[in-house]
Amino acid sequence: MSNPYLPVLILMVAALAFALGPLALAWIWAKKFSPKKPGPAKNATYECGLESKGDAWVQFKAEYYLYGIIFLIFDVETIFLLPFAVAFTGLSAGAFVAMMIFLLLLVEGLVWAWKKGVLNWE
Repeated sequence: MSNPYLPVLILMVAALAFALGPLALAWIWAKKFSPKKPGPAKNATYECGLESKGDAWVQFKAEYYLYGIIFLIFDVETIFLLPFAVAFTGLSAGAFVAMMIFLLLLVEGLVWAWKKGVLNWE
């Protein structure tokens, strides 16, 4: 009598091997074939061929990130309106109600962002 979880176990082992196999092969390849020439030039931080100046930590305003995230959310969400617009005449009343709920949530998110001041660029 076979265990019903055996296929799941086999798939888990295969997934783990599929994920870790290339990493292990890359590590073995690097150990065997990579040249070992440590030095200050090789260990230096390389960025666009220029020497690093100052501290790498630069403080950004959180408003930039919020503005970008709001843009991405509304940009991606409006893509979902395209299939609805294309198939508008062939949809049922339930699909229309679902799309109106979706639009209501989009407008609610826009009003929330507007009231929070996320859309004000300072």
